[in-house]
Amino acid sequence: MNLEISDLKKYKHIHLIGIGGISMSAIAETLKNWNFVVTGSDLNQSIITDTLNKHGIKTTIGHDLENPGKADLIVYSAAISDNDPEIIIAKENNIPLVDRGEFVGHLTKLYQETICVSGTHGKTTTTSMLSYCFINAHKDPSIEVGAILDLINGNYRVGNSEYFILESCEYKGNFLKFFPHTEIILNIDNDHLDYYKTFDNVIKTFQDFAKLLPENGLLVTNADDKNCLNLKDITKGKFISYGIENDNADYLAKNISYDSNGFAKFDVYKNKEFFTTIELSVAGKHNILNALACICVSDYYGIEKNIICESLKQFRGAERRLEYKGTLEKNINIFDDYAHHPTEIKATANAIKNKKYNKSWVIFQPHTYSRTKLLLEDFAEAISNFDNIILLDIYAAREQNTYNINSKDLAEAIKSHGKTVAYIPDFEKVVSYVKENVKENDIIITLGAGTVTKLGPMILNNQ
Repeated sequence: MNLEISDLKKYKHIHLIGIGGISMSAIAETLKNWNFVVTGSDLNQSIITDTLNKHGIKTTIGHDLENPGKADLIVYSAAISDNDPEIIIAKENNIPLVDRGEFVGHLTKLYQETICVSGTHGKTTTTSMLSYCFINAHKDPSIEVGAILDLINGNYRVGNSEYFILESCEYKGNFLKFFPHTEIILNIDNDHLDYYKTFDNVIKTFQDFAKLLPENGLLVTNADDKNCLNLKDITKGKFISYGIENDNADYLAKNISYDSNGFAKFDVYKNKEFFTTIELSVAGKHNILNALACICVSDYYGIEKNIICESLKQFRGAERRLEYKGTLEKNINIFDDYAHHPTEIKATANAIKNKKYNKSWVIFQPHTYSRTKLLLEDFAEAISNFDNIILLDIYAAREQNTYNINSKDLAEAIKSHGKTVAYIPDFEKVVSYVKENVKENDIIITLGAGTVTKLGPMILNNQ
């Protein structure tokens, strides 16, 4: 539909299909804050749907066959098909329909300074880092982030300034519907090949995203990634780069060291001159790059160095980003991580190498059949970086298994790297296996974008 943002105020009741998603729930909460009547539905009950109901947003688990016909406007997530019963009701009643990406795009028109954080990996963490800097600098931003962030006690914030900090996903080209003034492109990798088919198509989509910037806009990107660096010749806006390996980056991290938690300390050089020293409270080399992206944007918008330093030191991670869950007896620490792509898994494996522990345990739940099939060998290589490996069944998410793939195939691929793998699809049996085999001072990582996150608390509650 051709919905102009100026028309939004004419709607009173907005219904969201797939409201339990992290982005959809942020939209729902924002609209409720703006005094719209908001309802929604989701197939799965979760902490998010429970919270929405507590906040007065009626959320139906399963299909809502009542509110779609009463609503003035319906927003639906990318996972919703054309034959969804609520979509059919909306069409029968001539209710305007708009997909999530397009609707968020209309919201970005409301702000003079929409800052879109994109890239295949690191979006949530970098969006969170920026949120800390802008809030601590009293810039009062509106925020949408893809995880629960303690600072804002949720995944959204409604501010009263011209700043809108938005995690911007490339899946199905959704971010091409946005109207950014500033873009961060953290990296470009071969993900979502179920949709894009080839890596060249992924690259082209990020190029199209960079072209959205106006002449007075800003593109901040990773000089260590050649596909990102090539965007300099594409964007009409100002171009700022950062990096660790590329000495020609505008902002360069040097003199890097790590403490016993794997937290980095490093010097930042701006245009070859010393700028400041940063200490992080999140682990891994990849978070140095995320922090550099945050520093570039924060400095561009005039945030003082001391606020940037304090904010990055204060930030201890977003939910499910190497999140500490608890400690078993014999000093066995459990962490939970969202990594579901080989590059992310390698980053997590490298991040924990600077921590002090005996042996590492990973409990991995592959995410989607297509990703597992297309990147099978890459997954096998990445997972082999851990000492002990437990595989769960593939989390289907939005897919049917038309790829003839299962976790046993991944187990065989991992074994070819000389590693032993335990394939245990039952969660209760995983808990028992871990408790019987884990040793003093070991570290356990639950890994994946699906229900594997439940296992950390299950193990802790069973000690």
